[in-house]
Amino acid sequence: MSSNQVRASHILIKHQGSRRKASWRDPEGRVISTTTKETAIAQLKAIRDDIISGKSKFSDVASQISDCSSAKRGGDLGSFGKGQMQKPFEEATYALKVGEISEIVETDSGAHIIMRTA
Repeated sequence: MSSNQVRASHILIKHQGSRRKASWRDPEGRVISTTTKETAIAQLKAIRDDIISGKSKFSDVASQISDCSSAKRGGDLGSFGKGQMQKPFEEATYALKVGEISEIVETDSGAHIIMRTA
């Protein structure tokens, strides 16, 4: 990993406004197409609270809930540099210190919480 790269894990919840309305959890998009952006954000806020309070572990929740295929790796996206992720995601990740968890971040993919790991 070069010095200008970061590493992060995330939890993605897709919703009606997501550019791709299907995921490994919902291949037909039945749940995603009926989930409002507000519902996705509310779910993530509750999940984030549970992680921050120590009630849940980030990687466990990501494995079960995240609509991203990175769920198989506990949400781990690996290392990336500037220009490789959607701008709001990139900016939020670079603003975090290692070990910190973001507030809700919205992209064309859906709503995320991000944990910077390196």
